[in-house]
Amino acid sequence: MKCLTEPASFENTVKRSRFIALAARIEDENALGAWLDQQRDPSANHHCWAWRSGPLYRFDDDGEPGGTAGRPILQAIEGQDFEHTAVVVIRHFGGVKLGTGGLIRAYGGTAAECLRQAASEPLVTFCDYQCRLPFDCLGLAWQIIDRYPVEQVDSDFDAGGVILTLRLPASSRQGIHQELVDASRGRLQTSD
Repeated sequence: MKCLTEPASFENTVKRSRFIALAARIEDENALGAWLDQQRDPSANHHCWAWRSGPLYRFDDDGEPGGTAGRPILQAIEGQDFEHTAVVVIRHFGGVKLGTGGLIRAYGGTAAECLRQAASEPLVTFCDYQCRLPFDCLGLAWQIIDRYPVEQVDSDFDAGGVILTLRLPASSRQGIHQELVDASRGRLQTSD
C-alpha cells in the first residue's frame, strides 16, 4: 500500500476531448465532499471521480454511461495500490463520441497516468503498544526505544516500575517487543 505525498495532476487529450485528472490524499468522506467541490469546473461537461480509503470506496460517473468513468478510475487507484486517495477526472467534451470502450480507456488511463507520475510513499500502519518495565531496566529500554520511530503516548509510574504506552509502526512491534523482553531479562509485562 502507498499514499500520495502531495496533490497530483495529469492532462490527456483523446479525440479532441480534454481529460484532466486531479489526485489528492483524502482520509474520509467529509473531506472527499469538500475536495470535490473545490475541483468543480463550471465549463466542464463531466466530473467523474473515485475514492478509496481502507475498506470504503465510492465512485461516480457524473452523467457518462454507467461503468465507463468512475469504476475505471477506482480500478486505477486499486491497481496501483493507493490508499486514502481520491481522483477526479474532468472532461471537456471535444465533439467526438468515444463509445463505451473509449470512455473506459480515457478515464481509466488518465487516472492511472496521473497516479503513476504522482509523488507517493509507502503507507505505514501504526499501533499502540503498552508494557510494564521494572525501574532498573528503564535506561536500557530508552536506548532501544530511541532506535525506532516511536511516539511516547503515556507513562505511568508506580512502586514496581513504569507502564509505557507507545505508538509505533505495526511492522516494528515484534522487534521492539523482543528487544525489551531481552533487556528486561524476561521481566517485561504486556497486556496481550
